[in-house]
Amino acid sequence: MCSYKNCLQLALGVVLGIMQGVSHATDYVDVLDLPAKASALAINSPLSGMARAGERVIAVGQRGHILFSDDSGKHWQQAAVPASADLTAVNFPTATQGWAVGNDGVVLHSSDAGATWQKQLDGRQIGALLAKHYTELANAQPGNEQWPQLAMEGQRLAEQGADKPLLDVWFANDKVGYVVGVFNLILRTEDGGRNWTPYQDRTDNPQGFHLKAIAFTGDALYIAGEQGLLLKWDDNSQRFTAVPTPYQGSFFGVLGKPGEVLVYGLRGNVLRSIDGGQHWTALETGLHVSVTAGLIDAAGNYRLFTQGGQMLVSQGTGAQLHLVQKPARTPVSAATLSAAGALVVAGSRGAQTLALEP
Repeated sequence: MCSYKNCLQLALGVVLGIMQGVSHATDYVDVLDLPAKASALAINSPLSGMARAGERVIAVGQRGHILFSDDSGKHWQQAAVPASADLTAVNFPTATQGWAVGNDGVVLHSSDAGATWQKQLDGRQIGALLAKHYTELANAQPGNEQWPQLAMEGQRLAEQGADKPLLDVWFANDKVGYVVGVFNLILRTEDGGRNWTPYQDRTDNPQGFHLKAIAFTGDALYIAGEQGLLLKWDDNSQRFTAVPTPYQGSFFGVLGKPGEVLVYGLRGNVLRSIDGGQHWTALETGLHVSVTAGLIDAAGNYRLFTQGGQMLVSQGTGAQLHLVQKPARTPVSAATLSAAGALVVAGSRGAQTLALEP
């Protein structure tokens, strides 16, 4: 048995521990409600997404950090952001209107070229939104067995809480856009994000694979996902239809121009199609690291970036790629060209500007 003194100290320790726990619980603020903290080190922290907003470069990343540069990445300012959830992607369809997405289902909107942001949606709302939408369809079409299943899935997501990562965002203009994420999560807006419509029923993705990237290639809208999943919007059926590919690993991105599309992913795999995805050619990269980002430069050349910091460049079409030996100092997760034509990349060590090697 413990002595009176030891027992008293133990009891006091337990009481203090309980009081501290209660205090910490009282002080807890959800990252969805906690504004991103201003930090001089934000530009050196992990960044996951990048976009152009007119003359401005925007980068997003951990803890809700959003940064912008007006001089091709030489100097950065931190934006005012109302949430501190990790952000994964950003898209600006116009010089002033933009959207960013990330963990916990957060969707942020800016109307001033990325200087300030407002929260439009988060994971605490998405499950209920899905449940309501598909319950209404089930009531309107009682013979359709799909609607009750999707309504139940929405209810399950609502009960699970906010943990619904969104992985990419794309807007056609300042009104119409999509966000995509884990387990076939996809939403569409037609009013600039004020309202969202679930599109789970409009994807050929019965196994619910993660939707990792969405991009418009000039003549088609594609979604790239895990385990070889590639979807393409079909105007006739009004849904994202499956496009067979010869690779069954995860894709991390898709880009292209009218008449040509490239999709890239794990272990250096890059596929090219010039017939809308009916046939594919595997491109030789000479790499076994994942290709994680890409863009088309002002000359029309493809530039792909890897988890190892390498850059692959095509000359004109994407039929052949060659390796640029001078790598970035960090794995590259996103890239864009500044208004002045500089190549700005983002990764686990922040943002940097690279020479535009031929």
